[in-house]
Amino acid sequence: SAARHGARKMMIEMRFIFLALLLALAHEGLGQSLELPALPYDYAALEPSIDEATMRVHHLGHHQAYTTTINQALTALRSDKATNHLAKMGIDSLLQHLDEVPEALRGAVRNGGGGFVNHALFWKALTPVGSPKNTEPTADSALGAAIARDFGSMLELQNAFNTAATKVFGSGWAWVVVDEASGKLSVTSTPNQDTPGMKRGTTVLFGLDVWEHAYYLKYQNKRAEYVSAFWKILNWEEVAARHKAAVASGKGEL
Repeated sequence: SAARHGARKMMIEMRFIFLALLLALAHEGLGQSLELPALPYDYAALEPSIDEATMRVHHLGHHQAYTTTINQALTALRSDKATNHLAKMGIDSLLQHLDEVPEALRGAVRNGGGGFVNHALFWKALTPVGSPKNTEPTADSALGAAIARDFGSMLELQNAFNTAATKVFGSGWAWVVVDEASGKLSVTSTPNQDTPGMKRGTTVLFGLDVWEHAYYLKYQNKRAEYVSAFWKILNWEEVAARHKAAVASGKGEL
């Protein structure tokens, strides 16, 4: 019945809220400096491209776990005078100095920090189906002109991105990035939670999480359908703003 469905939905929501509160309390005294960012839309807002259940697990479960991991690593870095300066860096800069992070903490910084950054970028670049923010850039806009110059057309960009996203083996991400020095756009992919910003001078315009947790509840093994549905919820307004900022003066710290 509708009442039973509503009650079940409420129970699921309360479980995830309770989980998030427990995680927050567990790390309250650890000098936590990064917080799980709130979504700029409701968990059901991206339906049917991404279902509500997936969004809740993805945000409150997986993204929170990466946030917890990087905060634990930052606490450990702060506790040692030899590494305290690393903890004071912005997360983007820290990921660009992984070679300076002690080996015992490097994996946590790379995976937790990368996961934190990647998901923060991901959520901001999505918008509900039918939103005006999903309107593709016009040919005479700076972003539209860059796409035509570097890919030939929007369709060719989409084809290149779809290919990269479907060919990621195992877990990882597909990206469109801009080189800050030349302004050139390109499609790339990274394994696990590696993020393109680890390379200095590279800014993410948008990316797609192709870990199974990002789509399996709805799409099972049909990753290509998930990738295709992504274009209906891409926030081109946010992408254009990132492009403008990157070309003008480089990217800022999260």
